[in-house]
Amino acid sequence: MPTEVSFAIPTLLGFLMVLTRISAAMVFVPMPGAKGVTDMAKVTFCLFTTFALFPFWPSVNGITMGQLAGWIALEAAFGLTVGLSVAFLSEAFTLGAQIIGLQAGYSYASTVDPMSQNDTTVLQTMMQLMAGLLFFAAGLDRYVVRVFARSLEVFPPGQFRITEPILMTVQNLGSILFATGLRLALPVVALLLLIDISLALLGRVNSQLQLLSLAFPIKMLGALAALAATVAVFPAVYEKAVQQMMFSLTQVLR
Repeated sequence: MPTEVSFAIPTLLGFLMVLTRISAAMVFVPMPGAKGVTDMAKVTFCLFTTFALFPFWPSVNGITMGQLAGWIALEAAFGLTVGLSVAFLSEAFTLGAQIIGLQAGYSYASTVDPMSQNDTTVLQTMMQLMAGLLFFAAGLDRYVVRVFARSLEVFPPGQFRITEPILMTVQNLGSILFATGLRLALPVVALLLLIDISLALLGRVNSQLQLLSLAFPIKMLGALAALAATVAVFPAVYEKAVQQMMFSLTQVLR
């Protein structure tokens, strides 16, 4: 005999709420290679992540279409909050690469970013790939799923509100972006500043020296050498930023 599978309306509405929350977050969560995959793969990923949270699905009943639309907007707002919080970590590495590339002269050369298929500098591509590796090495993929599971208990559908503490949390995470980017770039920028001062002094001592043609290769090699010397501390800097991000999200979910 054929078997019919049926779901109650409250269960389907709970599924819709969780799917909206997950999908909105995945727009900003910096999953490596996410921009290069097909839309069908992204939809499938959001669906399976939603099914993985089945024990936490709420039972939604007794609401009107207007309330349903408002709840969906609130679910999307919460998903965007979590997605932006995680995306700030990846953007910090991109910011550091832009600061270094501008000073070292790498902004004159571009390559194809394998994630977005757009033209970008070599240092930005390298930093984005490193941020993607650290994303999985730090276990943030599992942490994001746990955050959503916890949020379904703290903020059931329709209960999330964009309050001033939440806005301040996102603002503080934005400051972490700039602080982390500067921490990554300052050692290299300091070395490049010393190189500029040294070349300027040599040019002052002997005006016949043609140092302009040597400035670019020296600064590029110096930037690579400084990056090679400091790349070992990048995981520690990333871990510090992750701890701050986790603390901020934990405050939101209380």
